[in-house]
Amino acid sequence: MLNILGENYYIDLDKIGEYVSVPPPEGFTGTPQNHIDVVKYELIRMMIETLIVENEEVDETLGLKNSELSIPFKFSFNSLSYKKLINKI
Repeated sequence: MLNILGENYYIDLDKIGEYVSVPPPEGFTGTPQNHIDVVKYELIRMMIETLIVENEEVDETLGLKNSELSIPFKFSFNSLSYKKLINKI
């Protein structure tokens, strides 16, 4: 769990797996294999890393409008929340 602004969040690994999966090509009859979209995977990996390593103090009264939060943190948090890859408990 990740505590952000007094709320606990978790990383939805199943949702991330679905999000980065690439379906097999049309007409494929072989054994199904898991393939991932490397670009999506790397972007999500970097965003999660940004959330985890952020070390600024957060003013709980300002919430996400806190100017002390870095732009990469805000961008990562908002993007992952929008895609529902991190969720409140």
